[in-house]
Amino acid sequence: MTDAKKQAALDYHSQPFPGKLSVEITKPTSSAKHLALAYSPGVAEPCREIARDPENAYLYTGKGNLVAVISDGSAILGLGNLGPRASKPVMEGKGVLFKRFAGINSVDIEVDAESPQAFIDTVSRIAGTWGGINLEDIKAPECFEIERTLIEQCDIPVFHDDQHGTAIVTAAGMLNALEIAGKPIDQARIVCLGAGSAAIACMKLLVSCGARTENIYMLDRKGVIHSGRSDLNEYKAMFATETALRTLDEAIDGADVFVGLSGPNLLSAEQLGRMAASPIVFACSNPDPEIHPDLAHETRDDVIMATGRSDFPNQVNNVLGFPFIFRGALDVRATRINEEMKLAAVYALRDLAREPVPQAVLEAYEVDALEYGRGYIIPTPMDARLLDRVASAVARAAVDSGVARRPFPPHYPLTRVEDVYGG
Repeated sequence: MTDAKKQAALDYHSQPFPGKLSVEITKPTSSAKHLALAYSPGVAEPCREIARDPENAYLYTGKGNLVAVISDGSAILGLGNLGPRASKPVMEGKGVLFKRFAGINSVDIEVDAESPQAFIDTVSRIAGTWGGINLEDIKAPECFEIERTLIEQCDIPVFHDDQHGTAIVTAAGMLNALEIAGKPIDQARIVCLGAGSAAIACMKLLVSCGARTENIYMLDRKGVIHSGRSDLNEYKAMFATETALRTLDEAIDGADVFVGLSGPNLLSAEQLGRMAASPIVFACSNPDPEIHPDLAHETRDDVIMATGRSDFPNQVNNVLGFPFIFRGALDVRATRINEEMKLAAVYALRDLAREPVPQAVLEAYEVDALEYGRGYIIPTPMDARLLDRVASAVARAAVDSGVARRPFPPHYPLTRVEDVYGG
């Protein structure tokens, strides 16, 4: 990043006042009568009603539209373990996206925990405050234990977006890319460079979509994860294959798909050249992908290319998922975000990319056309239809799978689209 861009980023966060979020008052407060209702003595009445039935918290407080964005700062973006306080700008940023795209209020919480159990204990004790919990930027493998335990202990959705948000958006784009390339998912040979939380979640969800575990070759810093290794944790071991392949250079030969969740410039042009016809490359390391899109297209004119960057087509961006997944979960008071809800989000995103793109989206991106194909396999974040399609699919899946505490709302959620995207 240039010095000018660095300064612009710092100015954005510090001017005209520090931070990116504020608290708003939702009730009138212009008179003594209003204040008596807002606090003492009027506030006693909803307190009594909630004590009588805890579910009344959804009726008399903002709990039902409030998500906590929680981190320990151990895996901040691509910056590594900078600690909880340094993660605060990212958690505030997540709150901005929740509000901007789905009308969800949020509070960021940075936990200085000496162990996964300490983190779990802290979060579980205060979980009743919110309607949902978004875990963020927690390193693997601790993130798996933390999420699994909190899901068991809490009666609200707990969702580690670095795992599942990335996986949902990746799977949606991948299903479209495979269709365009004419490659059945159960026959596709997939190479995944990276074995952290996002990589493992992506491969697990692709398996749920029809990919075969024996066709997936996952690599960590030591090379191919194979059945002969004795250094694998339980999460990597799920993808240990019977193979003689040991390196990326060996695994990439004839591969249909490359998914990169690792680091910059780790896939060479020569390696891309040895992939199968119509190779699919999701180079998602940010800001510098495993192979630059320009180099990929120079090397192969048949490549279907996606990155995590907004300045190239086919951006794999979590904002396509988490705001609308939580919107749907909150609106039916789901107790968790289960596999059915994740798959519903995948298929909603997949299908939306196949529809004609509204003029408003074209204008937002200053392009004349966007059509389903190699350069457009996944919707763009500024597509207002995401709120309707993804949130409603998730809400319906929650109801159908038995984890919702409210029925599917009538006319869902068409009136909210204009409200959320109008500002």
